Amino acid sequence: MPVRLFTDGGARGNPGPAAYGFVLEDEDGQVVAAEGEAIGVATNNVAEYSGLIAGLRRAIELQLAELEVVSDSELMVKQMRGEYRVKNEALRGLSVEAGRLAQELGHVEYRHVRRAQNELADRLVNEALDAAQ
Repeated sequence: MPVRLFTDGGARGNPGPAAYGFVLEDEDGQVVAAEGEAIGVATNNVAEYSGLIAGLRRAIELQLAELEVVSDSELMVKQMRGEYRVKNEALRGLSVEAGRLAQELGHVEYRHVRRAQNELADRLVNEALDAAQ
């Protein structure tokens, strides 16, 4: 089983105060890295991509070669898989950056899940938003 990167992002208002969260779990399900950070005013989708990019950067720092990205953002997952085109200009640069980071890692797969299956990353987003107020 590959290392899993759970990512999430959210905005209170769209756009509004935004934050991302990510959790990296090793093959045994142990958390090896977790972070939540407010990013100012942004859209939900920008926050989602920000979480992905931050998580990919941490995975590179940890020298991981194989990663399963788990997100409740269907749009981001389908865009990163190449199933949807990235039409939004703000997201295009973020998706290119995420793709570049994923290539540095080697093998990255993307899986969409319901929010309930992404609880810890979601909680980190909300804690970062609460702390920023």
